Amino acid sequence: MSYRPYQQILRRRSRQIRVGKVLVGGDAPISVQTMTNTPTEDAKATIDQIRRCELAGVDIVRVSVPTEESTAALHEIVREVNVPVVADVHFHYRRAIEAAEAGAACLRINPGNIGSKERVKEVVKAARDHDCAIRIGVNAGSLEKHLLEKYGEPNPEALVESALWHAAHLLDEGFDRFKISVKASDVFLAVAAYQQLAEQCDHPLHIGITEAGGKRAGTVKSAIGLGSLLWAGIGDTLRVSLSAEPEEEVAVGWEMLKSLHLRHRGVKVISCPSCARQGFDVIRTVEKLEERLAHISEPISLSIIGCVVNGPGEALMTDIGLTGGGAGTHMVYGMGKQSHTVKTEEMVEHIVDLVEAKAAQMKAAKAADAAAAAKQAAE
Repeated sequence: MSYRPYQQILRRRSRQIRVGKVLVGGDAPISVQTMTNTPTEDAKATIDQIRRCELAGVDIVRVSVPTEESTAALHEIVREVNVPVVADVHFHYRRAIEAAEAGAACLRINPGNIGSKERVKEVVKAARDHDCAIRIGVNAGSLEKHLLEKYGEPNPEALVESALWHAAHLLDEGFDRFKISVKASDVFLAVAAYQQLAEQCDHPLHIGITEAGGKRAGTVKSAIGLGSLLWAGIGDTLRVSLSAEPEEEVAVGWEMLKSLHLRHRGVKVISCPSCARQGFDVIRTVEKLEERLAHISEPISLSIIGCVVNGPGEALMTDIGLTGGGAGTHMVYGMGKQSHTVKTEEMVEHIVDLVEAKAAQMKAAKAADAAAAAKQAAE
């Protein structure tokens, strides 16, 4: 049971490319990305961080490769993780070639600082030879000199012209397995650039507000910018750029997609802001439940409401619900119907048990469906 969207977002039509095992663009789900912040030369630390991101639900991970030592470590990193790895390359085009040889699924290059057309041509050859995709990563902070001279400052037109100029270089080489980003730290600039780019090409777009800030400010800023684009159907893959741990970027990205009914993963908590009517401490209860239920990947909706004003109504639309009552006794709902009561001191543990049981049931049903489909295909 879950909320039915009153509006279905119509996504922009784009070409589809493959980044490792993940499809990007076309009718593929919008993928969630992040970037490691460990020294890539430290393969163990980088692998451990990627595995934490995998638990959070990441689809694609980007790794910076500024040195020969980092591209050497990439061999082990790619082998030990379960998601495609994008090699982030700036200034040194040879790192891109080395990363492709090391097994990167995609090369992120910033044409503004990668060098001449001849060097880009060599990167394209490496991508083709080693089954890599490419991301053209244009950034307001590193536009080409001739574009800054032409426009006077970074603006949407300059970002789009840079992106399409370099896309043309790749297409001239007969290479179309690429996606494009036109990032800026200013929300208005980034959104306008993506809107213009979306109208002028059908390449898949990687969206993001770059250098958005810390966990709270960056989340708000990214939600405004990326939310505007996603609502308009723009975006095939995204990264929420926060001065926070990569797992947090993944969590925020998923919450954006879940809020817009674009993808569903994990427990969606609907909770009230609390007031004097609350029958239990809503804020602390939600904090505990979010922490205890972070490991759940099945899409389950959970309402936690402090009193009977909105509690029963919210419970009608969620898989599991809890509404505050009097004298330390609260009502538990299942599939929109009153089920039983629970005492305050047992409440958190009881809800965790219910959600975990629901998740196990869903996982078993999914496995049974898959087995039935496989059996049917074999007959």
